[in-house]
Amino acid sequence: MTKPVWGIDLGGTKIEGIVLASPHSTESLCRLRIPTEAEKGYHHIIQQIKKLVGMMSDEISLLPEKIGIGTPGALDPQLNAMKNSNTTSLNGKPFKDDLIATLGFPVVLANDANCFALAEAKLGAAAEIVPRAESVFGVIMGTGVGGGVVVNGKLLTGRHAISGEWGHNFLHESGGDCYCGLKGCVETVISGTGLQNFYLQQSGNSKSLKEIYALYRLGADPMAIATIERLLSYFGKALAYIINILDPDAIILGGGVGNIDELYSEGVREVEKYIFNRKLETLILKPKLGDSAGVFGAAMLVA
Repeated sequence: MTKPVWGIDLGGTKIEGIVLASPHSTESLCRLRIPTEAEKGYHHIIQQIKKLVGMMSDEISLLPEKIGIGTPGALDPQLNAMKNSNTTSLNGKPFKDDLIATLGFPVVLANDANCFALAEAKLGAAAEIVPRAESVFGVIMGTGVGGGVVVNGKLLTGRHAISGEWGHNFLHESGGDCYCGLKGCVETVISGTGLQNFYLQQSGNSKSLKEIYALYRLGADPMAIATIERLLSYFGKALAYIINILDPDAIILGGGVGNIDELYSEGVREVEKYIFNRKLETLILKPKLGDSAGVFGAAMLVA
């Protein structure tokens, strides 16, 4: 008999938990959310996770044997401590060990981009189109830029736990300083934040990406047109590097920037200019799971 799988998506403002009926289905037996209350500190976050697990257990009258948890940032495999998390109280902490000690059962951690990639590879867009895909690259293009790699149905995390972190490859110096300490990272150029910064620099006006894109579609604002055309050009260059190295069967674009329709037409043509092949065969897909991808992917960690 197939056992249910448990997952938790730890966000900056909310913690979401799910129990899937099986590792092969999106049918949920339970799905609950509570606030993260990250401002109350590291130990409070752990207690909030414990509280949520208790609520889920009460709802379905079942205890987990283990649980997958998607996190902001990643667990450094050498130091056994969290790093690169925008929930800064996690950084430098032995989060996995402390969770196991508090919950009393095993946990598996992966960053949120990896969970997105795993969910879309096994239950979402790639599973529908390429049921036997050897490799899938999941992309997050939102406030920042991240990614995850799934090979033969399993996450590739890497020696430094940075597999898929294409957002911190160098792309162009015009992106300026990145929070990681480098300059011109992919994230500084084609993230939502990077695009908004470029528009502000060029026009002197501050607008959201949604507003910039609407002006682009109307053809009413030269700076909006320049901003989106710049996105499409640099998206092509940045993603072509990934294809030349990994050559995935499919790439799924998540995050707010991934909602820009032109990425799937003009953006794909830009990618094709830079790959080491006569034609682009990689499938570049919109996600299917929406905001469920993170918590589904967390459950897939223990599937």
